[in-house]
Amino acid sequence: MELRHLRYFVAVAEELNFTKAAQRMCTVQPSLSQQIKDLENEVGVQLLIRSNRKVELTEEGKAFLKQAILSLEHAELAIQEARKVANLQKDQLNIGFVPVAEMKIFPYIMPNIRAHFPELKIHFHSLTDADQFKALKNAEIDIAFTRYQDQSSDIECVQIFNEPLALIVPKDDPITEQRHVSVKNFNGQNFVISDEDASPQLHKIISDYFKESKLNVNIVQHSTNILLNVNLVGMGVGWSIVPAYVIPLLGDKIVVKNTIEPLPMIGLYASYRKAQKNEAIELILRILKQQFYMGF
Repeated sequence: MELRHLRYFVAVAEELNFTKAAQRMCTVQPSLSQQIKDLENEVGVQLLIRSNRKVELTEEGKAFLKQAILSLEHAELAIQEARKVANLQKDQLNIGFVPVAEMKIFPYIMPNIRAHFPELKIHFHSLTDADQFKALKNAEIDIAFTRYQDQSSDIECVQIFNEPLALIVPKDDPITEQRHVSVKNFNGQNFVISDEDASPQLHKIISDYFKESKLNVNIVQHSTNILLNVNLVGMGVGWSIVPAYVIPLLGDKIVVKNTIEPLPMIGLYASYRKAQKNEAIELILRILKQQFYMGF
């Protein structure tokens, strides 16, 4: 019995449809059916009841499914543990990050890491939050800097800081003549906001803010990276709400406007595997605690 047999069986058991299961496993239905038959022959019992209308699990199949899922989970844990050991043996540190970490975090931690671990090979991975957590769980990175927390029991997340959001507008927009801007001025305005897939937390915070404030704005562009927000505002496409770390990157065609009503904040978190023992990560956490104390 091979792991692929278990994966195929679990797919069929969860989908209860051979066609959908085959699509999920990126194979063809005849091949999938044969794999299930081979598995049943090896186990010695019927696991599935097939008919023209539906697929059902037998009682034996239900019992087998529970153990099959556990076996696949244990296999995945074994892979992760092997990768952890391999990373330690390579004497390297893999850091996942979102753009804010480049400006706000790395200048503090990198000199210290190099001073304490001069032989350590450091690799940086610019990834979305979701991709970072996936890579962290697969032991492909050792520490992640993300905009939201992962609730998995094997991941430890600590908040580094809360960052204010800022309103940026084109320099030639009439609103720049006003000393203060009310969020009521947002109504009817064109806005560039971050794409939900690229920056899910920032997208959610801004969308929720518009909704809770009962603002009717025109979303004219979804941006896949924060510098595109800046560039589009500079070209006069619309206004945008961006994290404060972006302000030093603004050109002379963009103005930051204070709002009478406070804009929301967005967090930054450091995440790592609880079971992982890594002196470099411990050093990073100590530095962050000293520089950006948030009670962790």
